[in-house]
Amino acid sequence: MDPVVVLGAGAWGTALSRYLAERGAPVRLWTHRPDHAAALRADRENREFFPGHALPPGVEPLSEIERAVERASLVVLVVPTAFERATLESARPALPRDALIVVANKGIETGSLRLPTEIVADVLGPESEARAVALSGPSFAEEVARGLPTNVVAASRNASAAARVQTLFASERLRVYTSEDPIGVQVGGALKNVIAIAAGAADGLGFGHNTRAALITRGLAEMARLAVAKGGQALTLAGLSGLGDLVLTCSATLSRNRTVGFELGRGKKLEAVLAALGHVAEGVETARSAHELGVRLGVDLPITNEVYGVLYEGKRVDEAVRELLMRPPRKEWG
Repeated sequence: MDPVVVLGAGAWGTALSRYLAERGAPVRLWTHRPDHAAALRADRENREFFPGHALPPGVEPLSEIERAVERASLVVLVVPTAFERATLESARPALPRDALIVVANKGIETGSLRLPTEIVADVLGPESEARAVALSGPSFAEEVARGLPTNVVAASRNASAAARVQTLFASERLRVYTSEDPIGVQVGGALKNVIAIAAGAADGLGFGHNTRAALITRGLAEMARLAVAKGGQALTLAGLSGLGDLVLTCSATLSRNRTVGFELGRGKKLEAVLAALGHVAEGVETARSAHELGVRLGVDLPITNEVYGVLYEGKRVDEAVRELLMRPPRKEWG
């Protein structure tokens, strides 16, 4: 088999590498740090970001990106969205022009306000859109690594590319659906992290299940509005990459973004929360880019805007909640 490449050796990248190797694929797991690659090779375990899960023999850790992507038939992008563009620029000289690009990160690029597959098209050229597939859904790395049943969606404007990813990834442990709405799928994957910060903050303030249910429901409405404004479909947000991932990220203690919100709700400062987390919480950066995208497109994103205010404008969490509750009365839909 041609090698499969996973770009990004955090928890999710490591979990996907293990999963693909266990299915028989030779996997190259790339990290930008030579010392991290050396530790992965020596320990056969990602002790820094995903301890307790051995790397199968079929996983080869590397730090030289051109060596990693040469002859690759499938490249899985798992680097944080903030580093996706630079990673693709470095990989481009050696990246096969027919390699399938699976985007498994979630976010909106700061500045350009592009979604991950849009960054792929920006760097690799418009023709790369036909081989770019967004993979998203409620999928904690820890549970995938343990073989617990998980459902995700593979979305591309090219139906045959989505079907190829479905075939490559699907198993009795991982059910993969397809979609032809990568915009809706990626908007859901990005904004659910922002809404999870709000849900965590509500939990940190001591609010109850009623509050969390309201945040999930109204957060879903925001996600759908932004997806439609970007050219996606509202119905997509009722699926795995929208409602499914939103419920998971807002409710589970494994959620990094919910954890950020929870600690903010308890009165901790953002810098201290992020330092203690030890991992990237995509929702922190996405709150800024989603707020700016909503302004650009003229889309009302009240929860996102309040999270942005807390993270970047010094607003108190209790004040943000009050402003959400005191918004002018309106119909639920329309």
